Formats: sequence, C-alpha cells, structure tokens
Amino acid sequence: RNSEDLTISYESDDSESTASKMLAGDSVKFPNKGASKLCEQKMHNPPGSQENGIKQPRTALPAPMFSRSQFSLWSILKKCIGLELSKITMPIIFNEPLSFLQRITEYMEHTYVLHKASLLSDSVERLQAVAAFAVSAVASQWERTGKPFNPLLGETYELRREDLGFRFVSEQVSHHPPVSAFYSEALNKDFVFHGSIYPKLKFWGKSVEAEPRGTITLELRKHNETYTWTNPTCCVHNIIIGKLWIEQYGTVEIINHSTGEKCVLQFKSCGLFGKELHRVEGYIQDKSKKKVCVIYGKWTECLWCIDINTYETHRKNDKRGGEQKKAKETEDVVRTENDEADDMPEIQETVQVIPGSKLLWRITARPAHSSQMYNFTHFAMMLNELDEEMKSSFAPTDCRFRPDIRAMESGNMELAGVEKERLEEKQRAARKERAKGEDEWTTRWFRQDLNRYTGTQDWIYTGKYWERNYEDSPDIY
Repeated sequence: RNSEDLTISYESDDSESTASKMLAGDSVKFPNKGASKLCEQKMHNPPGSQENGIKQPRTALPAPMFSRSQFSLWSILKKCIGLELSKITMPIIFNEPLSFLQRITEYMEHTYVLHKASLLSDSVERLQAVAAFAVSAVASQWERTGKPFNPLLGETYELRREDLGFRFVSEQVSHHPPVSAFYSEALNKDFVFHGSIYPKLKFWGKSVEAEPRGTITLELRKHNETYTWTNPTCCVHNIIIGKLWIEQYGTVEIINHSTGEKCVLQFKSCGLFGKELHRVEGYIQDKSKKKVCVIYGKWTECLWCIDINTYETHRKNDKRGGEQKKAKETEDVVRTENDEADDMPEIQETVQVIPGSKLLWRITARPAHSSQMYNFTHFAMMLNELDEEMKSSFAPTDCRFRPDIRAMESGNMELAGVEKERLEEKQRAARKERAKGEDEWTTRWFRQDLNRYTGTQDWIYTGKYWERNYEDSPDIY
C-alpha cells in the first residue's frame, strides 16, 4: 500500500485549504451539558502541599466528555475526495482537552523508576530500569483515542511536581514541520531527560498511524551515563466505522552510550488472532553483544525481567506439550477491506510470569470515572489545572491559558470551536506579517543543535526558563 498519497498532517490545523473551508461551514450542535455531580464532588479536594500553586492535584475534569458515537470521521473525509488530505481541519469533537505539549509531559508519570535507576549500582540493572521507564512513558496512550490540540508556535508548558521529584518545560519550536522540544530534570539532580518530538501521521483508510520521529535522551548524572531511544509507532484503528482501539508496535533500541550495553524491545502488533496485542518482548546485551537477560510484559500492564539462563531453561521445559495447534484457515477471518471494522482482538487478561522473574514496573490504575473523561489517568487529570494563585507564575505562552482547551474541558464545545478557529487565524496572520519583513521566528527556551550522542539534529534546552524572565514573550492567545 502506498501511504504517501494519503498522509494526513493533523498538525496542519491552521491551513487555508478548500477542504478546511468546506468543513468550516458545517455547524456542529452540542447538547447543553454541565458538569456532572461526580465531577463537582471530585473537584473538592483537601489542601496539600503541591507546587505550582496546586494545593492538591485535582482528580477530575470540570465536565465529562461528549460522546463521539453520533459523529463520523468518514462524514468528514468523504467531502474531501479529490482534495489535499494534508490540509483537513478535524472537528473539535475528536480532540481531548490537552495540548500535545501536555500530552508529552505524561512521559513523567512514572518518574519513580528513574529515581530508582539512579540508586542501582549495577549497569545492567540500571538499563532494566531505564527500559521500564521507556515502556511506562507510552502507557498513557492506552484507550486515549482523542487527539491532543496542536500546539501553537511559541506555546510552552511547565510542570513542577515536588511529590514526584521533577520539573519539566516544553516549547513548540517549529510549526512546519511541527516540532515539540522538552526538558526535564530531577529536583535532586539525579537525572536529566530531554528530546524533541515530530511524529508523522499516515492515513491508511481505516486507521491512522503515528510514526515517531526524534530522539529521546536520558542522563543519569551520578553514573555519568547517557541513554537514547525513540518511541514505538502508535496506530488508532476503526477511525471510520467500529470501536476505536489503539496498538503500539515497532522496535525500540535503548543504548547506554557510556557502557556499550543495549536493550532491544519489540512492541508486538496484534497479529492475526490478537494474541500479541500490547505485548512487549526483548533483551539486554552487554558490550560484547552477549544477551544477559530477557524482558517481557505488556505496555498496558507491567514489565518483568529474567536471567537469560533461567529463561532458556523455562522455554525448553515449556515445549514439552508438543507443537501448538495449527491456526484456522485464513479465509475464516477474511474481512471486507472497506466495509467492516477491524475488531479489537480479545485482550489476554494477564502476563504469564515466568518463575524467577523480577518486576520492573506496573501501571497505575486509572480513576473509576476515567472513561467519562477521555480515558485520562490520574496524572493527566491535573495537567491543565489552573487557579488564581498559579497564573502569575507561568509564562503567558503556557498551554493552561489556551481558551479553546479551557472551554473544552469545561464542556463548552461550541466556544471551544470558536476559540480554536480564532487562535489559528491569529497564528496565520502573524506568520503572514513576519513574511512581509525580514523578521524570523526565534525560539525562547531551546536552540537547534546536534545531539552529541547520536549526531542527529536536536533541540537543546538553553537552561534559562526557570529564571522566569518572560519579557518579549509572544502574544499567541
């Protein structure tokens, strides 16, 4: 299949194409739905000691999400036959009330794994912990079928969590192509975690695939070690018909540039009968390329490791049952290519733990009301929280000040759509104004340079954000 002709850049929300204008004429009416009693109860939290002015991170959004069941993505796409798909503006109903900058902050949900890695004396055990962090960093994708808002050029986001021991800052450093740069560090100086993300989205007819671009770098300062990797590919199925579901697949190589050790993780695609859905398998090899341990689990659940010799013994014993049964004939599962949904395979309930294995990471249970709130985790619920005490601390470009996202999380979808269109028009006007003169856009908190470990282009943090000098910040909202 040739995807290049069907590549959708959902990041191009501010384009002025014919397709966008056609879609802009379609008014979408939303029911007048206020915050539920559940939300009101959840919003009243006892005081605590959280940074950034949050007394206690909220445990719910101000209002529940709207059902997407009455909206069809195909009803949008079919109007654009023969037009340039890369210029389509998606209806706001398919969004979630977070900016992509906030979404990548979710890498930090399981920061405790990095603090643990810093305390380990053995380099292989540290690499095991780093592998667990790399898997945990994409775990929040599970069932998150809403599209985050595309960051505006110059948009920023910061988060400081005393309880989790880190601070984080990000900036949208480029709009075409869209690039988001981030930098995080431990408050106790244990680690530095940084990178730049510019995913490429492909439309395959019944699914949308997000191919990751950009290098992620982790530095464990106590051990003078640096690790790099890229994330797996994420795919959302049934965007036209059927229940949306997500899988992640591809090979992730985590390299310790200081020791030469490497971890290779294979994120499995669901396969013909769905037995591999969500599974992750891999190994760690030393600098002589000898495998020393096996890593396995699910990115939606947990990750384990086991010594290579114990694993090989178990595998030999496990074959005593003889050959597995042959698969059913392929015609039993043949589907009509364009008319039927790709049903989500039945999920195997748990990971079968091999005796002698060590648990590296286990996912945190989501709130009971998560399904009513975009399938957010506890961590995601607080990312857009903003109260009066916090407003004076943040840069004026912080995502929390975006009126379209604020309106959406409050349940006012019509206002969210109006504000989104206004912000995109303002961004277009600013770009045209810059084009008239010789002024070029200048990033504030990151500069483009080579990643000294990979030799590839990257965006490097300037180290100045936390000085909180926000003079000359662009007016983007």
